[in-house]
Amino acid sequence: MQRLILPLPPSVNHAYRTYVHPQTGQRIRVLTSKAQKFRRDAAYLALRWRQETGWTMPQPGTKVVLRLWYFWPSRRRMDTHNREKVLLDALEGVLYPEDRWVLIQEMDFEVDRKRPRLEIEVLLHRDLCAT
Repeated sequence: MQRLILPLPPSVNHAYRTYVHPQTGQRIRVLTSKAQKFRRDAAYLALRWRQETGWTMPQPGTKVVLRLWYFWPSRRRMDTHNREKVLLDALEGVLYPEDRWVLIQEMDFEVDRKRPRLEIEVLLHRDLCAT
């Protein structure tokens, strides 16, 4: 199975900032430029991967499984779960219609200083259960 390879998504802590509307004082969480760039890049790479592999977007209501392998840039403590929201939002509408139908399987993590990345296998849940 050909894996989708993406840059590491930013953590939730680095993906959002709070914007305070100057007139109303209303607080709004907005994406940082780093998170916006990740979403753009991830969507583009996923679209290319889709064309190369022949993946077709499943019908709404079809469960999709994402198997994730993280390759960190250093031994610094990092949290895999803290990156899922940004990842799922970036791939919504490209690999699946709604991220609420996505099941995450975090398979492993290790350090690769030269090439930090996220590798993803994309499967339909029904195909996974049939094996």
